[in-house]
Amino acid sequence: MVQFKELYIKTIVPELMKTFGYSNTMEVPCIDKVVVNVGMGEMAHTKELVEKVRDEIALITGQRPALTRARQSISNFKIREGSPVGYKVTLRRQRMYEFLDRLINFCIPRIRDFRGVPRSAFDGHGNYTLGLKEQTIFPELDLDKIPRPHGMDICIVTTAKSKEEAMELLKGFGMPFSRK
Repeated sequence: MVQFKELYIKTIVPELMKTFGYSNTMEVPCIDKVVVNVGMGEMAHTKELVEKVRDEIALITGQRPALTRARQSISNFKIREGSPVGYKVTLRRQRMYEFLDRLINFCIPRIRDFRGVPRSAFDGHGNYTLGLKEQTIFPELDLDKIPRPHGMDICIVTTAKSKEEAMELLKGFGMPFSRK
């Protein structure tokens, strides 16, 4: 069993049941999926860079990403309808827990001048979105082979009904929230 799933079952579920007064273990919120999204911006016009971004995301997540295309043309950004604009990966089950383990324990502490992830990144439904400025914090990548640094959005989708439930769930996994 994956280390994070075991942590969830053995310690987080009883802790959340006690904190929020749940009577059944099925009421306890859990992590449903993790979505990693990379927008390529100017890199979308260069085919070599598009393929390198795809390979980087596949290496980081352990799953091949899906190419996202523009839904409509935007002349100011020189984007035509149907042209590639980014990649996304939806992680579930074992890969999701492995990715979260690496993200929380190895990658987030490698961020320069790190003071914790913001508490304000929750939406109203218990989901958390974390924006990273560079992909260089992931140890799987060879820094000499990265053509250009780019950011990514990591959305952690939970079954929590409120921000407080989702925050306690992620705190149980060890997410380092800022003090504000």
